[in-house]
Amino acid sequence: MDDIKIVSEMAGADEVIALVGFPGSGLVGSISIQYLVDNADFEFVGSITSKYFPPIAMMVDGVINAPIRIYRKDSFVAFVSDIPIHPTICYEVTNGIISWLKGFNLKEIVVVAGIVTNTPEKRVFGVASEQVHLEKIKDTEILPMGSISGMPGSILTECKASGIPAIGLLGETVNTPDPRSAVSILEVLNSLYKFGVEVEALSEQAEEIESSMQKMVEQVRETEKEQQHPKKEHLPMYG
Repeated sequence: MDDIKIVSEMAGADEVIALVGFPGSGLVGSISIQYLVDNADFEFVGSITSKYFPPIAMMVDGVINAPIRIYRKDSFVAFVSDIPIHPTICYEVTNGIISWLKGFNLKEIVVVAGIVTNTPEKRVFGVASEQVHLEKIKDTEILPMGSISGMPGSILTECKASGIPAIGLLGETVNTPDPRSAVSILEVLNSLYKFGVEVEALSEQAEEIESSMQKMVEQVRETEKEQQHPKKEHLPMYG
């Protein structure tokens, strides 16, 4: 936990259900959970920073946002990330989040992500840490076999090892920003947890969001590329 800093104003709760969305295939996790917190009266309660994160400041309307934010509504706690987590630090970030959640009465973790397929149907596939939890998501298409990488896979694996009830909702997507897949995820979350979030606005704004998200992805990729291969004019000069 020393390298993962969580600052929050969250008081104790009778029970906590955690919702987690990190950038990945189609940015489905990020879009889904951010839309949920924006439209279901969640309150910002904290943030996560780390020396492992890329040196990027995210902003909205000129105001700096923490790269990973924590929101709360009643018994629900939502984690939203604007930055991808490198595979080599997924374990540390996962354990930082779960260790913090264990300080509350943790009931369940819900991981939201995308899964790339060759069809445009926007189905939602379900996985769970134990067979008994599949009953809850029986209306999704249970994923029969495969692998889940990145933060979603890391969190689900740690839940399995620690005996924490967990489900994964994987929105069918292509490997570009996909708000339409996020709509399918939100419809499942509405059904499971009665959020009552209207998704029509997201459907109508899909084209605009796809464009802005694609620009964000390109900016992040360009920043990472420059960090790996600095341009000659950016290198220090010594005389």
